[in-house]
Amino acid sequence: MELHEALRATGAVREFTDEPVDDATLARILDTARFAPSGGNRQAWHVVVVKDAGIRRGLREAYLPVWYDYLAISAAGMVPFAPVTDRDAERSAVEASAASIAADAAADPGGFAEHFDEVPVLLAVLADLRALAAVDRDLGRYTLAGGASIYPFVWSLLLAARDEGLGGVVTTMVIRREPEVRALLGVPDEMAIAAVVAMGHPVRQPTRLRRRSIADFTTVDRVDGSPFDG
Repeated sequence: MELHEALRATGAVREFTDEPVDDATLARILDTARFAPSGGNRQAWHVVVVKDAGIRRGLREAYLPVWYDYLAISAAGMVPFAPVTDRDAERSAVEASAASIAADAAADPGGFAEHFDEVPVLLAVLADLRALAAVDRDLGRYTLAGGASIYPFVWSLLLAARDEGLGGVVTTMVIRREPEVRALLGVPDEMAIAAVVAMGHPVRQPTRLRRRSIADFTTVDRVDGSPFDG
């Protein structure tokens, strides 16, 4: 697959066949992804390949309540867990409907979240906080910069998987239950959970993705400048 095509056709995949992914294929994916850029080339990531059935179930149990909170907040018309939001309204939304959403899900066969532990490959990606140049650390707002040394690697995992004919998705839900997940995975204090990547043979491989136009998110000189559309 040409790079241009891969960049335009690597979408989130949450439905997988039962076909397993062998260790050799996963090793090739990791071998390619390790060339992702990072601040100072410090490569501050650590990957846990989660195979143990009990640990996988633990990740699912950490994932589910956060997912139901996410759905409840979304249903109330808010962006779930946004750094800038009405926290009281967010809590009210969760209190009003998260439990009923969970009950409805329990009565159905369930989807990706309910079967999270059955995904062929689960990769927990950790960030070594000692090795991140988080230049916005002291700004008094939500910090983003440190992720620039971790998430390119995560994206490279998905691109490398696409090249192998696989699909996947980046999930961050379990971060809301970090103490539990730390215990499950034996994560030391100096590391943080950045994501879990779910991966496997897709039921359907995305081909056409929908995104905003350039002019919708690009301006000249200032945020309120004229749209740039080339």
